[in-house]
Amino acid sequence: MKAFFLLAALLVFPGSLLAKTDIHFLIPGGPGGGWDTTARGTGEALVKAGLADNTSFQNLSGGGGGRAIAYLIEMGNKQGDMLMINSTPIVLRALSGQIPNSFRDLKPVVGLIADYGAFVVTKNSPYQSWDAVVAAYRKDPRLVKVAGGSARGSMDHLVAAQAFEAATGNGRALRYIPYDAGGRAKAGLLSGEVQLLSTGLSEALDLADSGEAKILAMTAPQPLADRPNIPTLKSLGCDMSFTNWRGLFASPDTPDAKVAEYAALFKKLMATPQWEAVRKRNGWLNLYEEPKTFLQSLERQESDMRQVMQDLGFIQ
Repeated sequence: MKAFFLLAALLVFPGSLLAKTDIHFLIPGGPGGGWDTTARGTGEALVKAGLADNTSFQNLSGGGGGRAIAYLIEMGNKQGDMLMINSTPIVLRALSGQIPNSFRDLKPVVGLIADYGAFVVTKNSPYQSWDAVVAAYRKDPRLVKVAGGSARGSMDHLVAAQAFEAATGNGRALRYIPYDAGGRAKAGLLSGEVQLLSTGLSEALDLADSGEAKILAMTAPQPLADRPNIPTLKSLGCDMSFTNWRGLFASPDTPDAKVAEYAALFKKLMATPQWEAVRKRNGWLNLYEEPKTFLQSLERQESDMRQVMQDLGFIQ
Protein backbone atom coordinates (compact mmCIF):
# COMPACT_ATOMS: atom_id res chain seq x y z
CA MET A 1 0.00 0.00 0.00
CA LYS A 2 2.85 2.41 0.86
CA ALA A 3 4.50 1.62 -2.45
CA PHE A 4 1.22 2.37 -4.27
CA PHE A 5 0.84 5.81 -2.66
CA LEU A 6 4.52 6.59 -3.30
CA LEU A 7 4.14 5.75 -6.99
CA ALA A 8 0.91 7.75 -7.21
CA ALA A 9 2.53 10.78 -5.60
CA LEU A 10 5.44 10.67 -8.02
CA LEU A 11 3.07 10.43 -10.99
CA VAL A 12 0.87 13.30 -9.85
CA PHE A 13 3.62 15.52 -8.40
CA PRO A 14 6.81 14.58 -10.25
CA GLY A 15 9.86 15.62 -8.26
CA SER A 16 7.85 16.41 -5.14
CA LEU A 17 9.40 13.59 -3.15
CA LEU A 18 12.91 13.99 -4.47
CA ALA A 19 15.58 14.84 -1.94
CA LYS A 20 16.15 18.54 -1.52
CA THR A 21 19.49 19.94 -2.63
CA ASP A 22 20.97 21.75 0.35
CA ILE A 23 24.64 22.59 0.02
CA HIS A 24 26.71 23.76 2.97
CA PHE A 25 29.77 25.79 1.97
CA LEU A 26 32.76 25.63 4.29
CA ILE A 27 34.88 28.79 4.05
CA PRO A 28 38.47 28.62 5.43
CA GLY A 29 38.68 32.37 6.14
CA GLY A 30 36.68 35.19 7.66
CA PRO A 31 33.99 37.35 6.03
CA GLY A 32 34.92 39.66 3.18
CA GLY A 33 37.73 37.66 1.60
CA GLY A 34 37.91 35.95 -1.77
CA TRP A 35 36.82 32.55 -0.46
CA ASP A 36 33.84 34.11 1.29
CA THR A 37 32.84 36.12 -1.78
CA THR A 38 33.12 33.10 -4.08
CA ALA A 39 31.20 30.74 -1.80
CA ARG A 40 28.36 33.18 -1.19
CA GLY A 41 28.15 34.23 -4.83
CA THR A 42 28.04 30.59 -5.93
CA GLY A 43 25.37 29.80 -3.37
CA GLU A 44 23.34 32.82 -4.46
CA ALA A 45 23.44 31.72 -8.10
CA LEU A 46 22.52 28.11 -7.26
CA VAL A 47 19.37 29.18 -5.44
CA LYS A 48 18.33 31.87 -7.95
CA ALA A 49 18.82 29.41 -10.83
CA GLY A 50 16.64 26.85 -9.07
CA LEU A 51 19.47 24.31 -8.83
CA ALA A 52 19.51 24.25 -5.03
CA ASP A 53 16.72 24.58 -2.51
CA ASN A 54 19.00 26.09 0.08
CA THR A 55 22.62 26.99 0.63
CA SER A 56 24.36 27.74 3.91
CA PHE A 57 27.77 29.07 4.81
CA GLN A 58 30.25 28.49 7.62
CA ASN A 59 33.33 30.68 8.09
CA LEU A 60 36.01 28.66 9.86
CA SER A 61 39.27 30.59 9.82
CA GLY A 62 42.47 29.64 11.57
CA GLY A 63 45.73 27.86 10.88
CA GLY A 64 46.14 29.37 7.42
CA GLY A 65 43.10 27.42 6.25
CA GLY A 66 44.28 24.27 7.99
CA ARG A 67 41.51 24.34 10.57
CA ALA A 68 38.79 24.11 7.91
CA ILE A 69 40.62 21.37 6.03
CA ALA A 70 40.97 19.32 9.22
CA TYR A 71 37.29 19.90 10.00
CA LEU A 72 36.22 18.68 6.55
CA ILE A 73 38.37 15.56 6.89
CA GLU A 74 37.04 14.84 10.38
CA MET A 75 33.36 15.48 9.66
CA GLY A 76 33.27 13.68 6.33
CA ASN A 77 29.72 13.19 5.10
CA LYS A 78 28.12 13.31 8.52
CA GLN A 79 26.49 16.66 7.81
CA GLY A 80 25.26 15.95 4.29
CA ASP A 81 26.41 17.96 1.28
CA MET A 82 29.35 19.98 2.59
CA LEU A 83 31.86 21.45 0.15
CA MET A 84 34.89 23.58 0.96
CA ILE A 85 35.92 26.52 -1.18
CA ASN A 86 39.66 26.91 -1.65
CA SER A 87 42.22 28.25 -4.07
CA THR A 88 45.95 28.53 -4.73
CA PRO A 89 46.79 28.90 -0.99
CA ILE A 90 46.00 25.24 -0.36
CA VAL A 91 48.98 24.48 -2.60
CA LEU A 92 51.27 27.23 -1.31
CA ARG A 93 50.67 26.60 2.39
CA ALA A 94 51.24 22.87 2.04
CA LEU A 95 54.53 23.55 0.22
CA SER A 96 55.67 25.94 2.97
CA GLY A 97 54.62 23.57 5.76
CA GLN A 98 52.04 26.00 7.17
CA ILE A 99 49.34 23.35 7.02
CA PRO A 100 49.77 19.60 7.58
CA ASN A 101 47.38 18.56 4.79
CA SER A 102 47.23 19.17 1.05
CA PHE A 103 44.72 18.81 -1.75
CA ARG A 104 45.69 15.13 -1.88
CA ASP A 105 43.94 14.60 1.46
CA LEU A 106 40.61 15.75 -0.02
CA LYS A 107 38.46 15.00 -3.05
CA PRO A 108 38.84 17.73 -5.69
CA VAL A 109 35.34 18.36 -7.02
CA VAL A 110 35.45 21.17 -9.55
CA GLY A 111 37.50 24.17 -10.60
CA LEU A 112 35.07 27.08 -10.79
CA ILE A 113 36.70 30.38 -11.62
CA ALA A 114 39.94 32.21 -12.20
CA ASP A 115 40.60 35.42 -10.33
CA TYR A 116 43.58 37.71 -10.53
CA GLY A 117 45.70 39.56 -8.05
CA ALA A 118 45.22 43.30 -7.67
CA PHE A 119 47.10 46.11 -5.97
CA VAL A 120 44.99 48.77 -4.27
CA VAL A 121 45.57 52.12 -2.57
CA THR A 122 43.21 54.49 -0.79
CA LYS A 123 41.69 57.28 -2.84
CA ASN A 124 43.87 59.84 -0.99
CA SER A 125 47.10 57.83 -1.18
CA PRO A 126 50.29 59.64 -2.19
CA TYR A 127 50.80 56.74 -4.60
CA GLN A 128 48.26 57.23 -7.36
CA SER A 129 49.98 54.99 -9.90
CA TRP A 130 51.91 51.72 -9.96
CA ASP A 131 54.99 53.63 -11.12
CA ALA A 132 54.78 55.85 -8.02
CA VAL A 133 54.68 52.80 -5.75
CA VAL A 134 57.64 51.26 -7.53
CA ALA A 135 59.62 54.50 -7.29
CA ALA A 136 59.03 54.65 -3.53
CA TYR A 137 59.96 51.00 -3.15
CA ARG A 138 63.20 51.51 -5.08
CA LYS A 139 64.05 54.42 -2.78
CA ASP A 140 63.31 52.42 0.38
CA PRO A 141 61.21 49.22 0.55
CA ARG A 142 60.19 50.18 4.09
CA LEU A 143 58.10 53.05 2.66
CA VAL A 144 55.63 50.58 1.17
CA LYS A 145 53.97 48.31 3.70
CA VAL A 146 51.78 45.80 1.88
CA ALA A 147 48.69 44.21 3.46
CA GLY A 148 47.22 40.85 2.58
CA GLY A 149 44.45 38.68 3.93
CA SER A 150 46.68 35.68 4.50
CA ALA A 151 49.81 34.68 6.41
CA ARG A 152 53.38 35.45 5.44
CA GLY A 153 54.53 33.16 2.67
CA SER A 154 51.02 32.62 1.33
CA MET A 155 49.37 33.87 -1.83
CA ASP A 156 48.85 37.60 -1.20
CA HIS A 157 52.47 37.81 -0.04
CA LEU A 158 53.83 35.71 -2.89
CA VAL A 159 51.95 37.64 -5.59
CA ALA A 160 53.20 40.98 -4.25
CA ALA A 161 56.76 39.67 -3.93
CA GLN A 162 56.64 38.43 -7.52
CA ALA A 163 55.37 41.81 -8.75
CA PHE A 164 58.07 43.80 -6.95
CA GLU A 165 60.70 41.29 -8.02
CA ALA A 166 59.67 41.83 -11.64
CA ALA A 167 59.59 45.62 -11.19
CA THR A 168 62.74 46.13 -9.11
CA GLY A 169 64.64 42.84 -8.86
CA ASN A 170 64.26 42.99 -5.06
CA GLY A 171 61.05 41.16 -4.14
CA ARG A 172 62.63 39.63 -1.03
CA ALA A 173 62.72 43.06 0.68
CA LEU A 174 58.93 43.40 0.66
CA ARG A 175 57.36 44.50 3.98
CA TYR A 176 54.27 42.32 4.17
CA ILE A 177 51.65 42.74 6.92
CA PRO A 178 49.34 39.71 7.27
CA TYR A 179 45.70 39.98 8.30
CA ASP A 180 43.12 37.28 9.03
CA ALA A 181 41.14 37.31 5.76
CA GLY A 182 40.53 39.97 3.16
CA GLY A 183 38.00 42.00 5.13
CA ARG A 184 40.52 42.87 7.83
CA ALA A 185 43.22 43.56 5.25
CA LYS A 186 40.90 46.07 3.59
CA ALA A 187 40.34 47.71 6.96
CA GLY A 188 44.11 47.92 7.45
CA LEU A 189 44.45 49.76 4.16
CA LEU A 190 41.59 52.18 4.82
CA SER A 191 42.85 52.96 8.33
CA GLY A 192 46.29 53.89 7.00
CA GLU A 193 48.15 51.03 8.70
CA VAL A 194 49.56 50.05 5.31
CA GLN A 195 50.10 51.81 1.99
CA LEU A 196 49.16 49.04 -0.43
CA LEU A 197 46.76 46.10 -0.43
CA SER A 198 47.54 42.88 -2.27
CA THR A 199 44.28 41.03 -2.81
CA GLY A 200 42.06 39.32 -5.35
CA LEU A 201 40.49 41.41 -8.08
CA SER A 202 36.95 40.66 -6.91
CA GLU A 203 37.68 42.06 -3.43
CA ALA A 204 39.48 45.04 -4.99
CA LEU A 205 36.44 45.81 -7.14
CA ASP A 206 34.26 46.10 -4.04
CA LEU A 207 36.55 48.79 -2.67
CA ALA A 208 36.98 50.62 -5.97
CA ASP A 209 33.27 50.58 -6.80
CA SER A 210 32.47 52.02 -3.38
CA GLY A 211 34.77 54.96 -4.10
CA GLU A 212 37.00 54.20 -1.11
CA ALA A 213 40.04 53.05 -3.06
CA LYS A 214 41.76 52.83 -6.41
CA ILE A 215 43.09 49.76 -8.22
CA LEU A 216 46.56 50.55 -9.53
CA ALA A 217 47.16 47.31 -11.41
CA MET A 218 46.12 43.69 -11.70
CA THR A 219 47.91 40.47 -12.60
CA ALA A 220 45.81 39.28 -15.55
CA PRO A 221 47.93 38.43 -18.60
CA GLN A 222 45.81 40.80 -20.70
CA PRO A 223 43.10 43.43 -20.10
CA LEU A 224 39.65 42.13 -19.12
CA ALA A 225 36.70 42.83 -21.36
CA ASP A 226 34.51 43.48 -18.30
CA ARG A 227 37.01 45.97 -16.78
CA PRO A 228 39.11 47.43 -19.62
CA ASN A 229 40.03 50.50 -17.53
CA ILE A 230 42.13 48.51 -15.04
CA PRO A 231 45.75 48.26 -16.23
CA THR A 232 47.63 45.00 -16.13
CA LEU A 233 51.16 44.88 -14.75
CA LYS A 234 52.34 43.82 -18.19
CA SER A 235 50.76 46.90 -19.78
CA LEU A 236 52.71 49.00 -17.27
CA GLY A 237 56.03 47.43 -18.25
CA CYS A 238 56.20 44.90 -15.42
CA ASP A 239 56.64 41.41 -16.84
CA MET A 240 54.51 39.48 -14.37
CA SER A 241 51.11 37.80 -14.40
CA PHE A 242 49.34 35.50 -11.97
CA THR A 243 46.05 33.62 -12.12
CA ASN A 244 44.40 32.29 -8.98
CA TRP A 245 41.89 29.48 -9.41
CA ARG A 246 39.06 28.93 -6.96
CA GLY A 247 37.32 25.60 -6.67
CA LEU A 248 35.49 23.17 -4.45
CA PHE A 249 36.61 20.15 -2.44
CA ALA A 250 34.71 17.35 -0.71
CA SER A 251 35.74 15.18 2.22
CA PRO A 252 38.00 12.23 1.41
CA ASP A 253 35.23 9.68 2.13
CA THR A 254 32.93 11.14 -0.55
CA PRO A 255 32.08 8.47 -3.15
CA ASP A 256 33.34 9.15 -6.67
CA ALA A 257 29.78 8.95 -7.96
CA LYS A 258 28.76 11.76 -5.61
CA VAL A 259 31.73 13.87 -6.73
CA ALA A 260 30.59 13.38 -10.33
CA GLU A 261 27.09 14.56 -9.36
CA TYR A 262 28.52 17.72 -7.81
CA ALA A 263 30.63 18.38 -10.91
CA ALA A 264 27.59 18.01 -13.18
CA LEU A 265 25.58 20.38 -10.96
CA PHE A 266 28.19 23.14 -11.17
CA LYS A 267 28.65 22.65 -14.90
CA LYS A 268 24.91 23.23 -15.28
CA LEU A 269 25.10 26.27 -13.00
CA MET A 270 27.78 27.94 -15.10
CA ALA A 271 25.48 27.94 -18.14
CA THR A 272 22.80 29.99 -16.35
CA PRO A 273 22.22 33.77 -16.53
CA GLN A 274 22.17 33.84 -12.73
CA TRP A 275 25.76 32.62 -12.63
CA GLU A 276 26.81 35.03 -15.37
CA ALA A 277 25.47 37.95 -13.31
CA VAL A 278 27.54 36.90 -10.30
CA ARG A 279 30.62 36.22 -12.43
CA LYS A 280 30.51 39.58 -14.18
CA ARG A 281 29.86 41.46 -10.94
CA ASN A 282 33.03 40.00 -9.43
CA GLY A 283 35.31 40.21 -12.47
CA TRP A 284 35.87 36.44 -12.53
CA LEU A 285 36.83 34.31 -15.50
CA ASN A 286 34.99 31.01 -15.92
CA LEU A 287 37.34 28.09 -15.36
CA TYR A 288 35.28 24.92 -15.28
CA GLU A 289 37.38 21.84 -14.61
CA GLU A 290 35.86 18.45 -13.86
CA PRO A 291 37.45 16.39 -11.07
CA LYS A 292 40.18 14.61 -13.04
CA THR A 293 41.27 17.73 -14.92
CA PHE A 294 41.11 19.78 -11.72
CA LEU A 295 43.44 17.33 -9.95
CA GLN A 296 45.91 17.47 -12.84
CA SER A 297 45.91 21.28 -12.70
CA LEU A 298 46.61 21.17 -8.97
CA GLU A 299 49.58 18.86 -9.51
CA ARG A 300 51.01 21.16 -12.20
CA GLN A 301 50.61 24.24 -10.04
CA GLU A 302 52.30 22.52 -7.13
CA SER A 303 55.36 21.84 -9.28
CA ASP A 304 55.43 25.39 -10.73
CA MET A 305 54.92 27.15 -7.38
CA ARG A 306 57.60 25.08 -5.67
CA GLN A 307 60.13 26.55 -8.11
CA VAL A 308 58.84 30.13 -7.73
CA MET A 309 58.88 29.90 -3.93
CA GLN A 310 62.42 28.57 -3.94
CA ASP A 311 63.58 31.37 -6.26
CA LEU A 312 62.09 34.04 -3.94
CA GLY A 313 63.41 32.44 -0.78
CA PHE A 314 60.02 31.38 0.62
CA ILE A 315 61.13 27.76 0.92
CA GLN A 316 64.44 25.95 0.62
